[in-house]
Amino acid sequence: MVKYLGWVQRSTEKFINKRLEAKEPVKRTFKGELLSWLDAIVFAVVFVLIINQYLFQLFMIPSPSMVETLLIKDRVFVSKTSYGLELYPGGPKVLDKKFPLRDDVIVFYNPEYQSKGPIFDILSQMIYMATFSLINIDVDEMGNMRERLYVKRAALSSGEIGLFVNGNLKIRTLDQNEFFDEESFRANSNLSVAPHRSLDNSIYKNLDAYGSLLAYQNSNKDSFAPRYLIQRYQELSEYKGSVDYYQVDKTRTLVEKQINPMDKVARYNANKYSKGIYVPENHVLPLGDNRDNSQDGRYFGPVSYKKIIGSVKFRFWPISRMGKVR
Repeated sequence: MVKYLGWVQRSTEKFINKRLEAKEPVKRTFKGELLSWLDAIVFAVVFVLIINQYLFQLFMIPSPSMVETLLIKDRVFVSKTSYGLELYPGGPKVLDKKFPLRDDVIVFYNPEYQSKGPIFDILSQMIYMATFSLINIDVDEMGNMRERLYVKRAALSSGEIGLFVNGNLKIRTLDQNEFFDEESFRANSNLSVAPHRSLDNSIYKNLDAYGSLLAYQNSNKDSFAPRYLIQRYQELSEYKGSVDYYQVDKTRTLVEKQINPMDKVARYNANKYSKGIYVPENHVLPLGDNRDNSQDGRYFGPVSYKKIIGSVKFRFWPISRMGKVR
């Protein structure tokens, strides 16, 4: 047996040595090294794109709309498998059997985004994903990043109505005939308490004056505007905080209807504000946690499930704030 094992070892060594002697050494050249590096880089980029497109995407928070949940320049993992998969950036979705639940922190396409063309959109998205959100070529004339994607909280679900009164959200669900204030609704439903207000309620008389004066101006009846409205509006000249433009526009449309009840457009717009925002089937109403500093569903309306690309699951930067996002 020992002789047999010795023979196997000698035969194996002899075979390997012959193969090594027969193999010519590879001559290393600059071109060969360059192609090798390019091959590795292309493979890495394609691998990263596939992961970002179909599994998860890294995203940097660009605005304060989700403070304190997410701060500007926080970096997060976005699960791309939560609500179905996009075939390509901005393309149709498949396997979209799941739908966003109330309180999910979702990522979706900005309905007000002005596209520079499909080729640029896809290219900018690919570069953004391939560089792990480090490079974004989609900027405006001032060099500021254009927000093609928004991060908000799914506040209302299909069939529900959201009514805003002086900036406070009131919710009517499918099984109720009355509105509940959001704070109580969240407490009773064991939902996140992250959504918050920062504006003082006393400022709303000044914002209403602002909206009313705009209505008089748009109706070419500036001279008929009551003096007290002008005085209240002038009080805003020293004001440095956020402005609830939804409330301003709401007051404007209601006053325009009062000025000219025969104006069909004014009646239609006023009716929308009076009855609230209805969420159609297969839609959600996304709102920022930082309610008084958020461009959200109050302005562009409910968002279709098809436009939602994923949910924010985890914050990985800064390290001091690393953890799950709720």
